[in-house]
Amino acid sequence: MEQHKRSIAKAISWRATGTLDTILISWLVTGSATAAVSIGVFELVTKTFLYYGHERVWNRISFGKAKPEAEYHI
Repeated sequence: MEQHKRSIAKAISWRATGTLDTILISWLVTGSATAAVSIGVFELVTKTFLYYGHERVWNRISFGKAKPEAEYHI
């Protein structure tokens, strides 16, 4: 199971990449750098929390996880 700090680090690195993409797309669509940065910052905050929650929920689901084998048998 992942530790909370790993989930946080993954969320931050992914959101930084996603936010740069959002800012670029917003700037191309609106033509305004100010609007693009505003949209990007808002998106960064909301999606960071959503991603963190999503990761923590998936860590509780056993689907697709290998079950650890016992190291010792009698």
